[in-house]
Formats: sequence, structure tokens, C-alpha cells
Amino acid sequence: MEIITHSREETVAAGREFAKTLPGGALIAFTGGLGAGKTAFCQGLAEGLGCTDPVSSPTFAIANEYHTDRADVAHFDLYRILDSEALFEIGFDEYLDGSKIVLIEWSENAADILPGSYKTVHIQYGNSENDRVVTIGEVKEQ
Repeated sequence: MEIITHSREETVAAGREFAKTLPGGALIAFTGGLGAGKTAFCQGLAEGLGCTDPVSSPTFAIANEYHTDRADVAHFDLYRILDSEALFEIGFDEYLDGSKIVLIEWSENAADILPGSYKTVHIQYGNSENDRVVTIGEVKEQ
């Protein structure tokens, strides 16, 4: 599925709508360039799940956790992670047990340890400065 947004607010709104489709324990792998809108989409997604806390990029903390009406959310930013071994040191694998909705920005930095099935969200710049192309897909275990 592809969504075109024309502002940050529309990208946040797209995340809110996407949240309605998620089952508990979902894992969403985000990809896209710097400033493309991954965090804005995650903010909307958390709002759509009922989160009332401010959602920010966990770039330096690596992970933030939020409580929502539907499920707890673990939000990762792997921009500074150079290999998946570093993730095991912070207990990343414990978040993959299906008890939380897991959002992973810069998921390509952990591609070798992601489970066999998960949702994907790729965000790229569109035709103008504020346009974004949000492509939602799924990886299914063979």
C-alpha cells in the first residue's frame, strides 16, 4: 500500500490510521533517509494506539517505551547501531517475544536478526520538499 502525504501533520495522521490495523505484538520495521518522516509516522502510530505521552526519536537512548490503551510500545532508533551484536547487549531480543508492539527505525541495521514475519514502512521524499511517499508492506516467513 502506498500513501502520499504533503505535510508532517499528514504523515502523523497516516501513522494514526495505520495503528488501527495493528495486532498486539506487531513488529514494524521502518526504513528511509534522514528527515524522511519515520519518527513523525511513529508519533502518529503511538497516538493511534492511545499514547498520551510525547513520542520522540530515541536516537541517543536507542529505545523508548510507551504505555498505550491497546499495548505497550517499544520504539527503537538503530541509526547509531553498527552491528546486531550490539543489540543483544542491550536486550533487544527480549522485545521480540510478542508482548509489545515494536517500532524499529533504521531497521536495516538489524535486518539479520529480525524475525521471519513483520510489517514494513518505507518513507521517502516525494516531488516537493514536504511530500512523502509512505510504502507499507509485509515480510512473511516462508
